[in-house]
Amino acid sequence: MIELKGRTKTAVAEPEVGETLLRLALKYKVDWSSSCTRGTCARCRCMVTEGSEALEGITDAEWDRLEPEEFEEGYRLACQAVIKDSSVVIKAYNKPYF
Repeated sequence: MIELKGRTKTAVAEPEVGETLLRLALKYKVDWSSSCTRGTCARCRCMVTEGSEALEGITDAEWDRLEPEEFEEGYRLACQAVIKDSSVVIKAYNKPYF
C-alpha cells in the first residue's frame, strides 16, 4: 500500500514496482505539484515518512536539486523515487519549496 498526500487530496494506491511516486500520484489524481518529470524543477519534492527502504536509491538529479540534510530528513523528488519493493508500506506527501 502507498499513501500519497497532495495539497487537498490523499489517495491509497497499489504499489507498482518500477513506477515513480509522481506517476502513481498523477494516476490516482492526487493534486501533486510537478512541472518537468525529469528532476530538474524540484516541484514534486516530497517527504517520505514511511517505507523509504522500498524505493530505489537517490538519483544524480536528486543530488543536484536537494541538500544532503533534506535526504536525512526523508525528502525525495517524486519523479525520481522509483518503487523497488511492493511489499512495504510507503507514505509520502508532496512538500514543494513554494
